Amino acid sequence: MKEKIILIDGYSILHRTFYGIPDLTNSEGLHTNAVYGFMNILFRILEEEDAQYLAVAFDVHAPTFRHRKYPEYKGTRKPMPDELREQIPVIKELLEAMGICMIMLEGYEADDLIGTVSRMAEERGMQVCVLSGDRDLLQLSSDTTMIRVPKTKRTGTEIENYHTADVIEKYQVTPAQIIDLKGLMGDSSDNIPGIPGVGEKTATKIIAEYGSIENAYAHADEIKPNKARTSLLEHYDLAQLSKELATIDRHAPLDFAFEEARIGDLYTPQALVICKRLEFRNMLSRFEQTSDSGKDGGEIGILTQEEELRSFLAEITDEERAGLSFLPDPENARQLLAAGLCAGGKMAVASVTQDLTQEMICSCLYGFLQTHTGCVIDLKESLQFLEGTAAEKRENLLDPAIGAYLINPLKGAYPYDDIAKDFTGKMVPSRVELLGKMSPAQAWRENTEACAAFLAWQAWTAQHSMDAVLSRLEETEMAHLFREIEMPLAFTLYDMQKEGIAVRGDELKRFSDSLQERIVVLEGEIYELAGEQFNINSPKQLGEILAEKMGIKGLKKTKTGYSTAADVLEKAAGQSPVIGKILEYRQLTKLKSTYADGLPAFISEDGRIHGKFNQTVTATGRISSADPNLQNIPVRTELGRELRKVFVPKDGCVFVDADYSQIELRVLAHASGDEKLIEAYAQSADIHAITASQVFHIPLDEVTPLDRRNAKAVNFGIVYGISSFGLSQDLSISRKEAQEYIEQYFMTYPGIKRFLDESVETAKQLGYVKTLYGRRRPVPELKSSNFMQRSFGERVAMNSPIQGTAADIIKIAMIAVHDRLIREGLRSRLILQIHDELLVETVAEETEQVKRILREEMMGAADLKVALEIDMHTGDSWYEAK
Repeated sequence: MKEKIILIDGYSILHRTFYGIPDLTNSEGLHTNAVYGFMNILFRILEEEDAQYLAVAFDVHAPTFRHRKYPEYKGTRKPMPDELREQIPVIKELLEAMGICMIMLEGYEADDLIGTVSRMAEERGMQVCVLSGDRDLLQLSSDTTMIRVPKTKRTGTEIENYHTADVIEKYQVTPAQIIDLKGLMGDSSDNIPGIPGVGEKTATKIIAEYGSIENAYAHADEIKPNKARTSLLEHYDLAQLSKELATIDRHAPLDFAFEEARIGDLYTPQALVICKRLEFRNMLSRFEQTSDSGKDGGEIGILTQEEELRSFLAEITDEERAGLSFLPDPENARQLLAAGLCAGGKMAVASVTQDLTQEMICSCLYGFLQTHTGCVIDLKESLQFLEGTAAEKRENLLDPAIGAYLINPLKGAYPYDDIAKDFTGKMVPSRVELLGKMSPAQAWRENTEACAAFLAWQAWTAQHSMDAVLSRLEETEMAHLFREIEMPLAFTLYDMQKEGIAVRGDELKRFSDSLQERIVVLEGEIYELAGEQFNINSPKQLGEILAEKMGIKGLKKTKTGYSTAADVLEKAAGQSPVIGKILEYRQLTKLKSTYADGLPAFISEDGRIHGKFNQTVTATGRISSADPNLQNIPVRTELGRELRKVFVPKDGCVFVDADYSQIELRVLAHASGDEKLIEAYAQSADIHAITASQVFHIPLDEVTPLDRRNAKAVNFGIVYGISSFGLSQDLSISRKEAQEYIEQYFMTYPGIKRFLDESVETAKQLGYVKTLYGRRRPVPELKSSNFMQRSFGERVAMNSPIQGTAADIIKIAMIAVHDRLIREGLRSRLILQIHDELLVETVAEETEQVKRILREEMMGAADLKVALEIDMHTGDSWYEAK
């Protein structure tokens, strides 16, 4: 087998992780996010690449401009932020402590050094892996050299891999032609200018056809479009300069010895001291436990006898916590196929057999969990197998994924291998690595050993990550949020999913038919107004009809045609009645396909929909729903509201619906301490009318419905950090007038202005904002060099404390209502949560008691400076109750 060397572009990876990871600082105030991210990527690459050699290349000086050959050409690269610059000596100190070879050479850049060493390695017959965010290095790709380019996404870091064939497939040019491509199109990230008026698409076409800039120039008369031909003729010197700037020197005078780069024991005591100083707690286990790491991941026993399971549980009885995982049968979710177990270094999988039934497994676990804590990733979906424990000892069940979500709510997904990496420092095999594209249930049938490993590693991660998760929650002052809100909520949501909601399938079919009739009528009217038939669902055809044939103004032309987005069409609605009909057509087709025709697929044999409530998806802490998403049922149109008629209570029951009134504005009044807003609520006044009177200088008794609607838009817009442009669009007024509204609003409610400004400033200083309950929302966008991203970050900083607090309050209310219904022995059950609304399927004779519970628990969920109020209704359908 060929030997392999890993070459890392040091500054490139530091730069990427600095901007990809929310700001971290240790107790001494040292910024550490870039170093932390660098090390995580390093560990991942070492796990994925079976390499014998490793070197990290740095420029001798932190890069301010790129080009050693042309120092007079400085381009436009911005100076390195101080928060990143201070981390450079730290990463070098840590790499040196780990014995990792670093290569630098005065007058040469890191990519030149990587190019030189990769050439030397290829000449020795070695394989090469290059890790860099700089796509210039793609020119080094070959059949033996792979360029790996990390891309940071909300769900984590993904790495694109490029050999020669991959470069050709992605860019339609060979690796060697990358420099010609950059010479024409430029690269702002590397200060390569390119030539004016030639973008990636045109440059790719030219190089793919002519092979090089020089050959293209020789055939300039043939080049199309004319703009590109003219630019190449007029700026040929600039194209050649750009190509030179993009070319990596593969013959730098570097004195490099491969033996100095040989990978040895990286987890040294010196490196451990540095990691402790940096407070990289999630990585400490790598350095502290390397000597006994072989204990983890040994033989995974598959238990098929009750005696074997009891014996395993007896062996781990001294452990405080055990990790658990469960594999349900997809054809019957209540049926268990197998369960993973882990405590300490022992892992096993209990398989359901004739001699070890589901009842036996659940009974054994029930007994064990009376005195031990069970850690389960995605606990809510596994509670069906732990119901006894959940009812009696729910404090003995913990979900590290929920904790990981609180610590970093921006990821959106928390697979067990990511949790293991983040909180144990160990790279464990992922689901894809173990199962490929197979579902766990399919793998259990076709590759039991691999599926057993999948279940065991889930359980291992659940147990081994829990201490670090709890420690991090304590550090960030969110342990109470985890223990008192999020963990109890998992049990509430499980019961709501289990209950489900009844749907009248026959009424749904009639609703679908009525929608179809209206859609057909609309199609005919649209065709008549347009003067021809076309595909209304095709943005390209629709844009051509509206802009070119009908002369509708304001439809911006894009690369793929005219924009026909809803907001664009709404602005142009006054130009032709066809636009209103198109917007209605879209609403109805969406309503029909997604709900009228889509909902039947989710109706179970019991006639009810058992949707999923997602607890770890939104960055603000709000609950979302899926399979189906009932939170997205449109309620602004009468037809959308009518869809709620198909959702009905079971026989002998009614729906009681309770909805918080203006909860976010009330939270804003409390958080800001604005006296006028607090006083308005204290007087139980019409808050929107009061705002209209004060902002628009109108006597309260002269406020018109239009004035009130405009004030309402301002009230709720302020909560979301609305701009004068956004408000002008919402109210169809000039931007100047909208700005005056906003300024007058802040003069009326100065406490709100002060609170919003302080929220933004806090986010800039700390990197996050908090709700009243301590929930953190990182705001990395505030560090962006992009104005639009920073503006978005400011709106997030203003809104998240308000929206997040409202989300916390509704969760507190849900838990209280759910638990009290059970505690008081009622048969009524909480079945839905939609934003600020709770729906209880209520036994008819329990109606008044349920109303009292909803009123007391929802209004008492928080002690604010203004009272929480609810609107409550009953009905024989969700439509009537709402």
